[in-house]
Amino acid sequence: MPETGLFDRTLLRQRRTRAARLGPATFLIDQVATELVERLSVVTRRFAIGADIGSPTPAVQRALRASGQVDTLIGVVGDPDGGDSGPMIRGDEEALPFKEAALDLVVSALCLQFVNDLPGTLMQIRRALKPDGLFLAALLGERSLTELRQAFAVAETEIEGGLSPRVAPFADVRTLGTLLQRAGFALPVVDLQTLTVRYDSAFALMQDLRRMGATNVLTERRRTPLRRATLMRVGEFYAARFADHDRRVRATFDVVWLTGWAPHPSQQQPVRPGSARARLADALGTTEISTGEGAPGGRR
Repeated sequence: MPETGLFDRTLLRQRRTRAARLGPATFLIDQVATELVERLSVVTRRFAIGADIGSPTPAVQRALRASGQVDTLIGVVGDPDGGDSGPMIRGDEEALPFKEAALDLVVSALCLQFVNDLPGTLMQIRRALKPDGLFLAALLGERSLTELRQAFAVAETEIEGGLSPRVAPFADVRTLGTLLQRAGFALPVVDLQTLTVRYDSAFALMQDLRRMGATNVLTERRRTPLRRATLMRVGEFYAARFADHDRRVRATFDVVWLTGWAPHPSQQQPVRPGSARARLADALGTTEISTGEGAPGGRR
């Protein structure tokens, strides 16, 4: 059955399998796994049962098990060989295999940017969490690989007379914050971490992306082979535009962190409008001026 969403997820699984066979490039997922455990350590509680949803290597599962903060961690993987030695379930991020209120913790690293129905996945995660359960995830943000995107745009325009989809349109911070709220998470927080990685050339970057299983999986990608002339122009433009003084080139990875809690009565609640017992003007020692109807200069 042909893929109909933005991403060809069958191809994504194939690319990740190939990456594992080639010897994966894991520096990015390893760094994210370390950061995830550090962020979780700020939460002063143990989690009885958690799930790692779709992280492309066992790095997150290993780091969490070593931290001792989760009693039982289940890996949800597309390939049974893609998890750690602990409990695993073969599943898909778009159809999670958990009943309602089954988990105390859900984590995910560098996976959810390739989900076709991200709002639906977030809602499934929210339902799978017990009240006061925690969701913590990292995914690639909108400026990731912006240099490569620009290089391909210039090269294809010059050599082939038009653009084709090459780099995924990753979501921005504001949109992701809105999606967390729509999914029903309490106390949602979204923050951005920008990483700059340097390479000998654009071709070295593309080789790393291949070994991450993160090459083009867009459903609307061009099916014909990339012309050699176009590829050479990509490398040329990249080197001219994004090289440092030592001639090594930069690649940007925006890592967006999502944090949210399943609602619970014990959590902080927003103050009800109109419930304040003190006037701001009194606290500031100034005079209050109404901006409502009839105020000086107000509309009538």
